[in-house]
Amino acid sequence: MTAPKNKLGLWTSTSLVVGNMIGAGVFLVPAAMAKYGSVSLLGWVFAAIGTFFLAKVFSRLSKMLPHSTGGPYAYARHGFGDFAGFLVAWGYWISIITANAAIVISFVSALGAFFPALDSSRPEFSPVLSVLTGLGAIWTLTSINMLGVVTSGKVQLATTILKLLPLVVIAFGGLFFIHEANFHPFNSSGTSVAGAIETTAAITMFSFVGIESATIPASSVEHPGKTISRATMLGLLVTTIVYILGSVSIMGIIPAGVLKNSSTPYALAATTILGKGAGYLAAGGMAIAAFGALNGWTLILGQTPYAIAKDRLFPAVFAWQNKKGVPYMGIIIGSVFVSLFMSMNYTKGLVEQFKFLMLLATLCTLVPYLFSAAAYIITRFDKKYLHSGGWASAIIIGSLAFAYSLWAIAGSGQESVYWGFMLLMAGIPFYVWVLYKKRADAGEHQQV
Repeated sequence: MTAPKNKLGLWTSTSLVVGNMIGAGVFLVPAAMAKYGSVSLLGWVFAAIGTFFLAKVFSRLSKMLPHSTGGPYAYARHGFGDFAGFLVAWGYWISIITANAAIVISFVSALGAFFPALDSSRPEFSPVLSVLTGLGAIWTLTSINMLGVVTSGKVQLATTILKLLPLVVIAFGGLFFIHEANFHPFNSSGTSVAGAIETTAAITMFSFVGIESATIPASSVEHPGKTISRATMLGLLVTTIVYILGSVSIMGIIPAGVLKNSSTPYALAATTILGKGAGYLAAGGMAIAAFGALNGWTLILGQTPYAIAKDRLFPAVFAWQNKKGVPYMGIIIGSVFVSLFMSMNYTKGLVEQFKFLMLLATLCTLVPYLFSAAAYIITRFDKKYLHSGGWASAIIIGSLAFAYSLWAIAGSGQESVYWGFMLLMAGIPFYVWVLYKKRADAGEHQQV
């Protein structure tokens, strides 16, 4: 599908989904899963199935509301009104900012394999140089995103292909180096099989965050009803194959006792498959994965507040666009916060505050899924959309997506739920102020 000059096509939209889902964190997941045994592979399957229902919800909503820029925000607002839409967008926007800060830190950490001054485990480590490197990445991608969604989309497509290369090599090439003995014991978690699956699925579900990415810049997508739907499902297929086969290969290549204590599982697997020096391939893949994810989420960082501001539920400054049609002020303001949060991680006394911010962001990443699933069922029964498939499948898919989202929220932990809820509530005064200003402006307009 070829898109016009100012629109995203199928492949760039798909790369936005894949690129935002596959960050540097996925390179570390196999080590976190190793202590549970090979039963953890079922955790991947469970998480993928749950995400499938979410993907179907976003796919169908994109067909019913093809020009709804803002994705989960637009869907929640359509289903439940301005206030629900605002709360979803408020939390989602803050979660993107904090997530981007974490992605930058992952990017700098990955570069530590090539530059010792960026490796916090080495005596040569320099916090100042790490901050400067992180700022360079943030503002380089901010500048790229200012050039338009097509330019950003091309960068996203290129980085997605580059990040997939080492993952695909290990996922498929590693199958020839598997030792069956490494898959035993099947369940070493100390709990039941069902309990182990639940725990490992909770770990892996965060690797699927970003499935909604193609829905957010809807107004910048060519034939959004078709393209977004296809990109969402194709993106899920690609990432699921890479995740599961990659985990099978790594678990089969590296003994569990070694794997669970490894900080570079993909590098270990790459060395086994390709020989010495191949570890740098994995480190480079991590760096590219983080850089690509940062690019994709920077695009979302501008599009989300832009959609809210267009509906006059956010300050008008976020709706300002440059000549390329880019909501540049939203990107700049967001990148300033990303820079501040990222710098906190390298500042003594602020590291714990940064970790706290990440805890807050967890719930705010998942709540939009919950609202979108519920909004899909409500929207499906609107008279205008009665032609959009069978009502029975709508109820089943929407309910399963809702249940999975609710389970994911519960699985994020009591502390995350509590502080995430408090963060959402903190947006209420801001909403009241925006609403007051909106009505005041309307009153002035009537007087004129």
